[in-house]
Order: sequence, then C-alpha cells, then structure tokens
Amino acid sequence: MKTSFLVWNILFPVFLYSAGSCSNDPLLEQTLISSASMEAPAFISCKAASPLEIEFRFTSPVKLVSLNFDRPVEVESTTDGSQVKVALKKRLAEGEPVTADILVEDEYQNTLNVLAPFTARNNRIPSIQLTEIRTEYSKPKVEFVEMKTLSSGNLGALRLFIASNGIDSPVFVFPSVEVQAGEYIVVHLRSIEEGLLNETSANLSASAGTEAAPSGRDFWVSGSTKLLRKTDAVFLMDQDDKVLDALMLHKESDTVWKGDLAQGAELLGKQRAWRAASGTTPQPSDALLSDATTLTRTISRNESIPDSNSAADWFVTATSSATPGKFNTDKHYVAK
Repeated sequence: MKTSFLVWNILFPVFLYSAGSCSNDPLLEQTLISSASMEAPAFISCKAASPLEIEFRFTSPVKLVSLNFDRPVEVESTTDGSQVKVALKKRLAEGEPVTADILVEDEYQNTLNVLAPFTARNNRIPSIQLTEIRTEYSKPKVEFVEMKTLSSGNLGALRLFIASNGIDSPVFVFPSVEVQAGEYIVVHLRSIEEGLLNETSANLSASAGTEAAPSGRDFWVSGSTKLLRKTDAVFLMDQDDKVLDALMLHKESDTVWKGDLAQGAELLGKQRAWRAASGTTPQPSDALLSDATTLTRTISRNESIPDSNSAADWFVTATSSATPGKFNTDKHYVAK
C-alpha cells in the first residue's frame, strides 16, 4: 500500500545552552509531512553566525518555503541547501532571544516545519573579570557573584556558570544591555524580596532589594535555591563557549573534585582559565581555601595586581568587609 500522507511530530526533551545556537530545545518542534520519500530531511541546528546572518542546518538539501519570527525582522536574502542561510537587513539586539518559524521542502516535496529558538549574535561582549563572591546566606542577604567590566560593550548572551549546578546549564544568562568600562555588575543568586529588577538601563538605582547598590548594576536569579557552595567553581562564558574568567574554591576537607566539579575543573584547565600546579587539570589544592567565609566575609579579588588565573589573585575579606557593587576592600581575614 502506498503511503501518501505521514505526519510526524517530534518534541525534543533536552535544552543545550550554547548561546547563539539552538538544538534539541524543549521549545523546538518539528512537523514533517512526507509525500514522496521516507528519506525526509531532519533539522540539526541553528545559530546566529553573525549579527546579520542566521544559519539553519538540515540533514539534506532543502528549499526555503516560508520564514517568520516572533518579532519584526527584515530579511535581505536567503540561500537554500543543507545549510539555509538568512541574511538580515538590520541586526538584532545583541544577545536577544528570538524564535524562528521555518518551513522547508526537499526535492521529493517532503516538507518540514521547525520552531527554532536562537540567540542573536553578540560580538561586543566586554573584557570582564570576576571580582567578589559570597557563598553564605542569611535572609535578607543572599549569595552573590560580582564582576567588573574592563572595557565597554554589551552583556547580551554572556553566561554565568556555577559548576555544582552543572557545567552545561548556566545559572544566569545576561540580557542585551550596554555597559561602560569600570562598571561593577552583581548577580544576586536568590530572589526573596519585592521590587527586584534587572538593571538594563542607565539607571543603576532602579532595583530594590538588600545590597542593591546604586554604584553597581544589579541582576537577580529567580527562586530561592542555594546555587553556590564553599567547594565550587564559578566561571563566565561567551557564545563560543570560551571561558572569559573563573574562580575555583574549596573547603579544606574536600581534597578531590567530584561529579560536576571534576568536569568543571577539567574544562577550566583545558582552557587555561585556572592554573594547575602540576598537570593540566586544577586540583582542590590549586583552588582558594574557603573555610573562613561567612555572611560578611566574602571572597574578593585583589584588584591592584594583574590577573594570574590562580588563587594568588584572591583572599577572604575581614569580617564586615563585603563590598557588592563597589571597589573591593584590602582588609584580609586573619585567623586568630
């Protein structure tokens, strides 16, 4: 019996956080109508190749039938093939999340409809450093990760990872926001108060919340789950999975990396984002000792020395010396 009409719906269950691309996304749905051949095309991935070009990859050559976006987007031209290229008339905002609704057809008249989320390309992520973290929590003061921009640019699609939560899942993805050199940016790791806003404009006093300093740009992670621990790795990544800066810390009792932390150490070692005393992969002995940290004793970078990608850049601050959104203190904790 000849099959003349086949409908196939696939819902992918896994989301890959590779900013600027999309594949196996829970929001991504493929609908296939096969009219002539069972060897129908399948969708592989999509990415913003540049601020003005989007690429959709398929398993076989296809022709673009229709393309729509979830916001106004002007298309300049398109190119068919296994890789459908779409040139835009105007660039999207850096790091802006976009969903494309694309319908393609192969030489056998098989059609494939895909809802494909992607992130607009951001080639202007600034040079940036981690500068301070708090590992402890006591309401209303929450854990935080502070960083400082060393150049101007746009934060869109910059991703913050904390290894104990998995090295494939960022705890925060920055929206498109223009920043200047010398800005302090604080990602507060819980949202437990009212009036919390992500400060994406020039108004750095827009957000309420404990420790939302007007001298810093504040962002807030949704929820109240603990995300940062005394044995952990914190790192920033761009859209090309390049680690821009990192911090590794450990409790004295933790002498071996386990699970996600082992993977995080391997990643940071391969990219030379954290130095190992021997070999390629940093060990807990290469990380900063964090036992002395408390709610008011944070881990701070010495901002007066060059970055060496090692524990030598960092110290535990003295009691009551946390400085979220401000230049770091030079007061070191001294055990009695």
